[in-house]
Amino acid sequence: MRAIQIVRESGPDSALELVEVPEPEPSSMLVPGEGVVIDVHAAGVSFPEVLQTRGQYQLRPPLPFIPGSEVAGVVRSAPSAAGVKAGDRVAGFCGLGGFAETAVAPEFFTFALAPQLDFAQGSGLILNYHTAYFSLALRGRLKQGETVLVHGAAGGVGTAGLQVATGLGAHTIALVSDQAKAKVAEQAGAEQVVMLGEDWKEEVKSRSDGGVDVVLDPVGGDRFTDSLRALREGGRVIVVGFTGGSIPEVKVNRLLLKNTEVVGAGWGAYVMSKPDLNREIGAAIERMVDDGVVRPIVGQRFALERASDALQAIDERRATGKVVLDVRAG
Repeated sequence: MRAIQIVRESGPDSALELVEVPEPEPSSMLVPGEGVVIDVHAAGVSFPEVLQTRGQYQLRPPLPFIPGSEVAGVVRSAPSAAGVKAGDRVAGFCGLGGFAETAVAPEFFTFALAPQLDFAQGSGLILNYHTAYFSLALRGRLKQGETVLVHGAAGGVGTAGLQVATGLGAHTIALVSDQAKAKVAEQAGAEQVVMLGEDWKEEVKSRSDGGVDVVLDPVGGDRFTDSLRALREGGRVIVVGFTGGSIPEVKVNRLLLKNTEVVGAGWGAYVMSKPDLNREIGAAIERMVDDGVVRPIVGQRFALERASDALQAIDERRATGKVVLDVRAG
């Protein structure tokens, strides 16, 4: 099969090669027992793959390896206890191996793809939307009627966060850096959009009656302190990642002033050993798809052999929505 491998840790412009390799076995270190074998039609591209091309991600397999954590396609084979069967359209989280024509995902990380969604949308359904639900509902304890500020609101996690927050009955404010990204956030369902600038914190507070209840932050960087200042009493900042490139520090006395919290939301490591929790989150996202709230926003699409271009678009912060590799036609 055709696949993309990371062959050196030299960055997204030079780390990748298109190769021919044997198809994967149904069982592996990442897929204990028999997994679901998927003929991949689309593969999602995310920031962790950028980090992997530099050897900077916590999951660091020996070189060479096939990156790609999430796919959408058609089931070739599945264990009898799985909730899907051969021929089904699915979205799957494989951890590694997604940038290929065939991938294997655990049965508890493989979900039937709703007919309302195409393969490109399906390839952006698990990593971002499960992260958003885990972050907002489980870690952030988001309640109906609360207001959420979403950083990086035109990106994959950001657009998912806007839609999941809406599905949980919350109000949403998107923070973006330009008008093009504002349009993407609006497409994702943002109720209000604020442009990033010197006064963004005051603008957010004025639009939320003195402060938001929750900040969803996959960006990090130097705006973190202002995120704390944008909270109302009892508010929570949920730390999802650091796509801005720097890890902020917090002076904990700021948390005392309005009884606020900084909450970590490390989805992947937490849920990997909890099959029932994955099924629970998958069912919640499926309900939001059926309700018309969740519709993954697909951004740039690239052929498999252009995976390097896809990763560079993310690395250079040019990407909006979910970046996708089209692996097979149709």
